[in-house]
Amino acid sequence: MAKSPLAGRVKRRLAASVGVVSAARFYRTCLAHTLMRLGRDPRWRIVLAVSPDSDVSAPYWPRGIERVPQGSGDLGVKMQRLFRRLPPGPAIIVGSDIPAIRPSNIARAFRLLGNGDAVFGRAADGGYWLVGLRRSPRVLAPFANVRWSGPHALADTLRNLQGHRVAFAATLSDVDSEEDYLRLRGNWQRLTPPG
Repeated sequence: MAKSPLAGRVKRRLAASVGVVSAARFYRTCLAHTLMRLGRDPRWRIVLAVSPDSDVSAPYWPRGIERVPQGSGDLGVKMQRLFRRLPPGPAIIVGSDIPAIRPSNIARAFRLLGNGDAVFGRAADGGYWLVGLRRSPRVLAPFANVRWSGPHALADTLRNLQGHRVAFAATLSDVDSEEDYLRLRGNWQRLTPPG
């Protein structure tokens, strides 16, 4: 899932402390490297869910990667729509602001789905950077009444999955605050060309 990588439209909480330009530069760098790392792997198909919907055909998205609109609603509504819309089989959704994401993280999450109904990659802030659903025999609906963008997102989602087999992939950090930005700077700054 990705937002159009334009200054003022992405990483607003981060921008409040590090500035709009720095926040947008971080986001563009992280998104580009996530697509580069994960998009070349033949073990899965990448679909980029774009917000706002009107930017699906914008020229700044990489060529060769399928794009779909996220649609309206909160994060949970958007993710549920994606899980229902994608072709049959296990599916994983990841965030676009995870500097340390690697193909091995995604491969392990798919393996975990082989024995589970859902898989999560925990984030240090109480949320999650990855969610996957087996989607067979039906698509589960774990996103109702989740308090997004806070320390309760994972716990709320897990509450909706009681009685189902849930596995956990790697714990990675997203970047939402100046503290995250400074702590994880080395994971993404070396990928940013000077200037």
